[in-house]
Amino acid sequence: MAVTRLDILARTPYAGGQSFGTTGAYEQIDGVLHLTVEPEHEANRAIVDLDRAMRGPDGRVHFSTDFCLLQPVDPARGNRRLLFEVLNRGRKLVPRMLNHAPPEPTPVPGAPVVPVLDPGDGFLFRRGWSLAWCGWQWDVIRDDALMGLEAPEALTITANGSTPLVGTIQVTFQPNEPSHERLLADRVHQPYPAADLDDPTATLSVAEWPGGTFAAIPRDRWRFAQASDTGPQPADTHVWLDDGFQPGRVYTLVYRTRRCPVVGTGLLAMRDTIAWLRHGDAASGNPAVGRLHHTFAYGMSQSGRFLRHYLYLGLNQDEAGRQVCDGILCHVAGAQRGEFNHRYAQPSQMHTPNFGHLPPFADDATAEGPGLLTRQRLLGGLPKIVTTNTSAEYWRGDGALFHIDAQGERDLPLPENVRAYLFASTQHGPGSLPLESHNPGDGSRGAHPFNAVDYVPLMRAALDNLDRWVTEGVVPPPSVIPRLADGTAVPHDQIFAPFQAVPAATIPDPDLLPHRRRLDLGPEAERGIGRYPTVVGADYPAFVSAVDADGNEIGGLRMPDVAVPIATYTGWNPRHPSTGGPGQIIPMQGSTFPFARTAEERAATGDPRPSVAERYRDRDDYLTRVRAAAEALVAQRHMLAEDLDLAIALAAERYDALIGAQ
Repeated sequence: MAVTRLDILARTPYAGGQSFGTTGAYEQIDGVLHLTVEPEHEANRAIVDLDRAMRGPDGRVHFSTDFCLLQPVDPARGNRRLLFEVLNRGRKLVPRMLNHAPPEPTPVPGAPVVPVLDPGDGFLFRRGWSLAWCGWQWDVIRDDALMGLEAPEALTITANGSTPLVGTIQVTFQPNEPSHERLLADRVHQPYPAADLDDPTATLSVAEWPGGTFAAIPRDRWRFAQASDTGPQPADTHVWLDDGFQPGRVYTLVYRTRRCPVVGTGLLAMRDTIAWLRHGDAASGNPAVGRLHHTFAYGMSQSGRFLRHYLYLGLNQDEAGRQVCDGILCHVAGAQRGEFNHRYAQPSQMHTPNFGHLPPFADDATAEGPGLLTRQRLLGGLPKIVTTNTSAEYWRGDGALFHIDAQGERDLPLPENVRAYLFASTQHGPGSLPLESHNPGDGSRGAHPFNAVDYVPLMRAALDNLDRWVTEGVVPPPSVIPRLADGTAVPHDQIFAPFQAVPAATIPDPDLLPHRRRLDLGPEAERGIGRYPTVVGADYPAFVSAVDADGNEIGGLRMPDVAVPIATYTGWNPRHPSTGGPGQIIPMQGSTFPFARTAEERAATGDPRPSVAERYRDRDDYLTRVRAAAEALVAQRHMLAEDLDLAIALAAERYDALIGAQ
């Protein structure tokens, strides 16, 4: 097998030996996995530059990855299913997304990182799932909380030996605050170092918004440098602008780099870790021997786009020809893939027009060409797939391309092995209280408080439906997504009428709303080698869910506190004036617009939406209606009966926070 050994660094009781229902206690195994793959093998040929990586004496390429496994101490008490989570920028998100654990605290710069894998309410553990993770991202700056990959390097091989593969890369960023320097990476990751600090061919350009026209910044106004006590000093990891980078503007830097990790080995790390846990023997150190009958993969956001890319490349069969994942739950990926398998890829980047923005968007073939699943279907190993998205993926311009054709003229049918659901009136991540309008993770700030809807109960039902589909053949409920045919899908610039009179609502500029655009990455793009800067063409159409009179969406599954509202919740939120970019929205964040509490308060502000007192007799009446809405979701199998109380508690929490107990 591709996994040759596991070096165990720690094997400890999980959560202090806590017992979870009939499953009992869990153990946590942390270590390093060592892998080796054959570059010429048919199962590996899709990986860009794998043939350029250094090979061992066995003729194979070797690499290693961080590894973590949680499994029941007593194998007989587990459910014999593995849920492999694709890490998000090195982080584990399953505790928050499926166990309803509290959000992780925002890291404090310079403070030690203390990893906490909170069991939350133990949902997955009570059901007996084994959970696994492995590093897949080469540029994660690893610590006790972040897992990464030691990727092999692509090299130029000559008669005199090997040298780094030097080539051109594009880095794009939109600051939220003024600064003179920027790391040559998205967020805090390992950068691609500049090959020549004085490179006269390097270019820096600026536009007023992501879809705007870029203008070159003279070369003598910027340099590869980093701040120091004595002023900017030469550095191959940062770019310095004498005039300073202005918040809200978009900057693109094109330069030559001297590093070339084989980024796509991260895809093989996932594939081969899952295959090893399911089929590997004790001789390789497999701690799950004989425990697993079914394997599932879950990914959120970047990780969901990673799973789409994995399927696009047809990687769901290992070198032995065995299907790897039986089921895949792909969350908030929209219709995008990502920078996961091309030369000089930046896996954390999602907004730069690049390989991840290319078609295919839809699962099956269209007039545009083959579909996302075309290759996997041809090769075999096609899994059952549940795709879930929030309103934010539609508002960033790509969500509807998954199921509406690229001309914006017709709905596309979904394959028999796919179900898709929009979580209506939600933002990219589950909402929480107290209301906030600032994201410390990336410095973004909204004009409105962020969307407060917590959709975790819908996620748990989606996993349960996928599990039963794979293991019992019980087909999930029909897809629920905005459709042109029934008028629930509408162009995103036509949605703002209900918001014009809402007090304190800032309406984004319809001309500045995001679109995905046709791209030209040059003649070698099919080989995973881009030409930069990217040549940008015409927009693809962008559709979102239609809304009701309150402004809440009607084209998807509605959480009880959306179906029985005390506020309007959106998938868009304009940038705060302090972060620049007037008229633009923040990708991934939504808004909360509470209703007035009384008719008098509504009249005083001119709010067209009926007040809470005009809708509900009191708090008890409100929660009675919430229960009825939750029971309807249970009857439709979009919520689990065990989550009824959770859904009602979430609605009560938001009622008390936004309206006040009455």
